[in-house]
Amino acid sequence: MARPSILSSLERKFILLVGDLFIIIVSLNVFVNHAIDSEFISNNLKIWVFATGIATYLSISYILDFYNLTKVSRRRYVISQSIYITGLYVFTIFTFTILVFDVSFWRKPLLYFLSLTPIQIALWRFFFGNVFRIIPVTKNVLYIYDEVTEKNIKDDIAAINGAGIETFYKVKLTYSLNQNSAINKKFFQSAADKVDAYIINTKDYSNIPKSLEDMMLRSIIKGKEVVSFTSFYENIYEAMPLRSHNDSFYEILQFRNKKIRYLQRLFTYGINFLLSLFIGLVFLLSVPFVWLLNLFFNKGPLFYIQKRVGIDGKEFKIYKYRSMVTDAESSGAVMASKNDHRITPFGKIIRVFRVDELPQILSVIKGDMQFIGPRPERKVFVKQLNEMLPFYNVRHIIKPGITGWAQVKYKYGENLEDSLRKLEYDLYYIKNKSITLDLRILMKTITTVLFSRGI
Repeated sequence: MARPSILSSLERKFILLVGDLFIIIVSLNVFVNHAIDSEFISNNLKIWVFATGIATYLSISYILDFYNLTKVSRRRYVISQSIYITGLYVFTIFTFTILVFDVSFWRKPLLYFLSLTPIQIALWRFFFGNVFRIIPVTKNVLYIYDEVTEKNIKDDIAAINGAGIETFYKVKLTYSLNQNSAINKKFFQSAADKVDAYIINTKDYSNIPKSLEDMMLRSIIKGKEVVSFTSFYENIYEAMPLRSHNDSFYEILQFRNKKIRYLQRLFTYGINFLLSLFIGLVFLLSVPFVWLLNLFFNKGPLFYIQKRVGIDGKEFKIYKYRSMVTDAESSGAVMASKNDHRITPFGKIIRVFRVDELPQILSVIKGDMQFIGPRPERKVFVKQLNEMLPFYNVRHIIKPGITGWAQVKYKYGENLEDSLRKLEYDLYYIKNKSITLDLRILMKTITTVLFSRGI
């Protein structure tokens, strides 16, 4: 018997967003039309408060990962997160309205806006989470593979089931294209009603049996999902599957024609210019403070200068505030780790809040780096990683960045496994580089700095 239709993650997020926005718009209506004294109300005020309110809520929600379905499913977490995030939102709108429009308020409606909005969001999300404990959300998967990917089958299945995140997919059946064709028909008939999705990992699609093709076509008509493993991994993890893939270099990256990316380039130049002014000012203001504290708690040179590999594989000088002991690499180049003994006590503080990264603005001004791009590595590590990891040199077709997709999606790299995972994110960024993705990185960078993620 066929299982009931399962909503995708995107569809569930859309339902959650619609419910949130309904509550936000109703609460803004109470705030504007009832909480604010009528003598201050105007069309200009209404437009600005509504527009700022919705934009602020969406921005805070994105920065604080409010639409992570894994977190939404946790009852205790969803209540506290809803009250915290929505409380921050209502306070921001309240403060904005006072500072910009200098209005007075009626106490009861204002109290309703400030207190009931977080409670309503929390109750709606609690209800949403309970509903999807009843409605099936996890898709049963038939994973189809060939002899090339068989050696990585455990890792691939783990990725489908959820390696560190909730994917809402579960492998129930596996099928090797090298199996005896005599048992195919019976296997496919028993599998047809048990699975909701087919994930295929093969280099040669001509090896797929006709009976399996027919079954997948019928499944597509019934609304079931048929995707390649590469597409699945890219959509769920927002990274490229380098350990287990059956695609060529060009199929994996699918480089777009860069001649039509004028708007993207203009956006990049604008971001580099604006942030150079802002970060440059912050850097100049930080120099005397870091220099003074360095005299007492981190004796030695103020800056740490090192050569890194940039665009086209060319080396350039990178500048940072020194956070390690002066003879940190007396025994040779070593990747930094989380609890690295070479980091000084003062260095730990400036690394936690990313203060040590501020001097990199000099490399941006010189044109060696940009604000968003792959993290630049040292030549000695690049040589090692290029021999071990496929496509590693592809990172060097664009300028390296102070922040990037790999930096905000994954922890600080300490070993080969981390380098592989970060390369998956770097290649995803290179393939999908866009204004939208750059804005997502900038917003997630705020979260990274605020919550001191990584080293």
